[in-house]
Amino acid sequence: SSLIGEPVIGELAQRDLKLDFFPVELTTWEEWLGEHPDTKVLSRETGYYSLKFYEPETDSDSIYYDYRVSAETMFPVWDRDDRLDTKEEVLGFSSDDSHKAYPVVTLRELRVVNDTVGKQNIVIISSRNSSKVRVYESENHVFDLMPDAEVGDDFPTTLIDQMGIQWTVTQDALFMANEEHPDLSRLPSRLSFWFGWFAIHPDTDLFESE
Repeated sequence: SSLIGEPVIGELAQRDLKLDFFPVELTTWEEWLGEHPDTKVLSRETGYYSLKFYEPETDSDSIYYDYRVSAETMFPVWDRDDRLDTKEEVLGFSSDDSHKAYPVVTLRELRVVNDTVGKQNIVIISSRNSSKVRVYESENHVFDLMPDAEVGDDFPTTLIDQMGIQWTVTQDALFMANEEHPDLSRLPSRLSFWFGWFAIHPDTDLFESE
């Protein structure tokens, strides 16, 4: 199972195995290149798929377009929840035995969300241009976008906490110039369709903005 990292079929399913999760993000090429201008990419001319398969997801010629816009699933799904549409994109976060889903469309609007899942205090930071979302430890800090600043729609690179201290956002952590204060590490999370997340975690909480 890709959502829980555990083998479910075959010989390994009988063993106590679980894969580690690592932070990943779903972004646009424009956003990624702006942050990593020296990036190299594989050629799309693989000889396997035609170039039409690599059209943007909103293009009707792109691969899986029909599946994404349909409410149907490729396989039977018995445990469902109608609080969200079947294929609404959510950010799923787990802390020990606590699980919570965040609609990506809401995160893109709010940009910064402070929350607690289980005993873990977190801050979620989002781009408005894509599904680029990251989760970080927040400890006792409450974060917000920089006031009176032209933040724009791209992924924020600077935050401010409730004490007025500025923090820099990096791939791996949030940090401030004061070396005496520990960095706040990035935490693994995952993007999925709502039906997939709920099927794996039927006891999940669902974030709702006020």
